[in-house]
Amino acid sequence: MNFDLRPFVALWGVVTAIVIVLFVWRKIVAAKEDTTLHVSTGILTQQADIAQKLDQIDKWGRIMTVVAVILGLLVAGAYVYGQFVGRASMGA
Repeated sequence: MNFDLRPFVALWGVVTAIVIVLFVWRKIVAAKEDTTLHVSTGILTQQADIAQKLDQIDKWGRIMTVVAVILGLLVAGAYVYGQFVGRASMGA
């Protein structure tokens, strides 16, 4: 029994690339963040907007990281299983 894992590896690569893009995007947004607390209304609103954007990026980053890890483990498991089944059928 032979499995073609190339589409799944490609999907894992796309999901992993999304995780990397989210990481870079978060770094860019966080660079604009001011770590000191300003009481001025305009600056406070800007800080809240950046914090909200970082929360959304973090949420999607965690979700996509979990998806990438699970998909990677499934692809690796399918590969190992395919190797095991292939060798077992050759010996019989």
